[in-house]
Amino acid sequence: MEGLLPGVPGGERVSEHGTQGGDGTGGGDGAGGGDGAGSTARRAPGPLLLGVRHHGPGSARAVRAALDRADPRVVLLEGPPEADGLIALAADEDMRPPVALLAHVVDEPGRSAFWPFAEFSPEWVAIRWALQHGVPARFIDLPATHTLAWGCEEPENENDDENEGNEKEAAEKEEKGEAEKGEPDGQRSERAQDVRIDPLAVLAEIAGYDDPERWWEDVIEHRGTLGEDAFAPFDVLGEAMEALREVHGAGGHERDLVREAYMRLQVRAAQREFGDDVAVVCGAWHVPALRQRTTVTADRALLRGLPKVKADMTWVPWTHRRLSRTSGYGAGIDSPGWYGHLFASADRPVERWMTKVAGLLRDEDRLVSSAHVIEAVRLADTLAAMRGRPLPGLTETTDAVRAVMCEGSDVPLALVHDRLVVGDILGEVPEAAPAVPLQRDLARLQRRLRLKPEAQERELELDLRKETDGGRSRLLHRLRLLGIGWGEPVASRGSTGTFRETWRLRWEPELAVRVAEAGVWGTTVIAAATAKAEADAAGARSLADVTGLAERCLLAELPDALPVVMRILADRAALDADVGHLAQALPALVRSLRYGDVRGTGTHALAGVAAGLAERVFVGLPPACAALDADAADEMRGHVDAVHGAVGLLTEGGEDDSRAGIRGRWHSVLGTLSARDTVPGVVRGRAVRLLLDDGALGQEEAARLMGLVLSPGTAPGDAAAWIEGFVGGGAGGGMLLVHDERLLGLVDSWLTGVPADAFTDVLPLLRRTFSAYEPGVRRTLGELVRRGPRPRGSVAAAVSGPPGFAPDLDMDRADAVLPVLRLLLGPDETERADRADSADSADSADSRVADGRTGGRTDDNDFAGAGR
Repeated sequence: MEGLLPGVPGGERVSEHGTQGGDGTGGGDGAGGGDGAGSTARRAPGPLLLGVRHHGPGSARAVRAALDRADPRVVLLEGPPEADGLIALAADEDMRPPVALLAHVVDEPGRSAFWPFAEFSPEWVAIRWALQHGVPARFIDLPATHTLAWGCEEPENENDDENEGNEKEAAEKEEKGEAEKGEPDGQRSERAQDVRIDPLAVLAEIAGYDDPERWWEDVIEHRGTLGEDAFAPFDVLGEAMEALREVHGAGGHERDLVREAYMRLQVRAAQREFGDDVAVVCGAWHVPALRQRTTVTADRALLRGLPKVKADMTWVPWTHRRLSRTSGYGAGIDSPGWYGHLFASADRPVERWMTKVAGLLRDEDRLVSSAHVIEAVRLADTLAAMRGRPLPGLTETTDAVRAVMCEGSDVPLALVHDRLVVGDILGEVPEAAPAVPLQRDLARLQRRLRLKPEAQERELELDLRKETDGGRSRLLHRLRLLGIGWGEPVASRGSTGTFRETWRLRWEPELAVRVAEAGVWGTTVIAAATAKAEADAAGARSLADVTGLAERCLLAELPDALPVVMRILADRAALDADVGHLAQALPALVRSLRYGDVRGTGTHALAGVAAGLAERVFVGLPPACAALDADAADEMRGHVDAVHGAVGLLTEGGEDDSRAGIRGRWHSVLGTLSARDTVPGVVRGRAVRLLLDDGALGQEEAARLMGLVLSPGTAPGDAAAWIEGFVGGGAGGGMLLVHDERLLGLVDSWLTGVPADAFTDVLPLLRRTFSAYEPGVRRTLGELVRRGPRPRGSVAAAVSGPPGFAPDLDMDRADAVLPVLRLLLGPDETERADRADSADSADSADSRVADGRTGGRTDDNDFAGAGR
């Protein structure tokens, strides 16, 4: 026990192992790093209990050394026994950690649990050792059939020491303290105190450390073995855990008692089959319980009456980023990339790490040389010595990188943390691993379309005119319909055409669960997406939801689902009399028409429904706009804008009878709205503006309507709302005032004439209107109003010239920019010819100079020309 506590007399170092109470950032070769050759160690009779800290590189090395020394006949592991049939896949050459065991309820795939394994996980090392030596390996933890059922009936926080991320029973839905609900306050607080027990923190505090992770680094990761005894580290740590459990019991986690009872039964069964040549790899917190002598009857009594569900299990890829999370399905390791580096580096880990960091920074165009690497290593060693640490850990290496390679900046250091300390490594599983049919079809499509899942986020540009890119787009849209968010569409930077798409892709381990959940809809991606779309259409709550679904069906190219969706859409549209709902549904429906040309999808039925929906909007919109309050008027203005945009798309390039006249009828509706006094001012102003933009209303008529609205007979609030509708919303209204001083003069004249008592009421509307303009537009408007060269309110004076410009062109100012334009655009053909003529003249002058030197006659003008 005293070997664990360097702060206690006689304690200098400790074994490599312990239960995981946190993430750990230690480095260096851990205890047990040797192979045990020549060891004189003797172990006590009975099974070999190897208590480990999950996902620890030192623990993994120590387990390998102990197994080499003991050479057991069977290896037992902490994990669900349903996975015994999957252990052989760990030897497949296509299996690359990090990976995880996924267990899910057959009838409810969303109820699932993961057991992640990294290359440096002790359990993974034990599995690989057993497969390499032909020794059977078995899991002995509580079966997943009970774990999944139990976790749903009694939710409790799973971010505890013994689980270490190996058992995440619906942890994303759990919070601390839920297990204590319904208990008396005193008992609840007492148990809550027990839940917070961290064995590492207790041992670190006794040793005089305030940081358990730093203590773990110093006394375990950096210390090496206790002599040549491969088993002594486990014995010492087991003794420490036994002392802690005598004080704290189960630490508030009563479920552990049931798990440990099941483990003891499995260990007894293995002993009956293999004798004492049994090795058990489990969290060190469980070692005292497995050593405890109990009766079989008592252990079976604890297991009696456990809830049970039918579960399936398989291997799924995992990521380092998921290992770094303490919630959900993470494992609570802050630095999985650092841990993987320590486990893979047999010697000089700090030097190799600094070389990796330098390579990353060079790839990002940072000036980092080999001298930086040397100085960073020296600084890390110096910091470790100053802090009294046996070897540099992640803290020292990070400080050295910040000071030497990043010049004190945390910006490049954040890149190092994201790419190296955590990392974006995504594991792989072989095709032989069990999978639902939908997962196999998805894997087949990913290979055919050359769309490999990656943990690192990336953007994918697609040209839908290409067959492969079109297939990728359809796959991603179908997956989104199924709730599998592998990709998210983003705005294309290079083009706004409908044949371009940009996706942001990132594969997360949880998507394996989403695929399993979506498997209930079908065995292939297209079949599942079709069934899901039909079900969503039947259960849609609003007409806009159905039209949005129709658009997604076109994007995903689901020809079997589209007729069903369109039938439901037609029925809903016929029964829905709410103009607001119809106006919301029309834009998505019309947008869908644009995808037919690019994707080759028939949209004739869709066009007919869209035209009919537009006609119903035209008829119902004027009555619906009457007698609205301010909020409803703002909402209706948004509907008018949406319908206007939809009409523009619906009539774009359409010369057939079904689309002919739609734009004209819409203009008539806008004219009606602009002339009715019962329509709110914001809607009337927007209608006038839309007519003006489409050329259906002349500027003179627009100025006349504005003059009527801004006349003294109109209430200031209504006039301000009209202005907001006409030039508000940031939709180019500011530029309209900049380039048409007649309208600006009307607004300026009206604003100066607003009575003082009404000005306070209209000020919020005006502020909202003009604050949406770009800063340059607001500045230009201010300069025009401040300059005021023409009489305010004079419309005739405002039409005498281009707004904001002098009547005539200033030639001197225009000529001043020509030299810059020549530099940017290059000389034109006339200038090139002039230069060629100048060069010929210069050559002639040089010839005359040469003639003069050989005796010919030369005057000063010739030399002057040569000098020029």
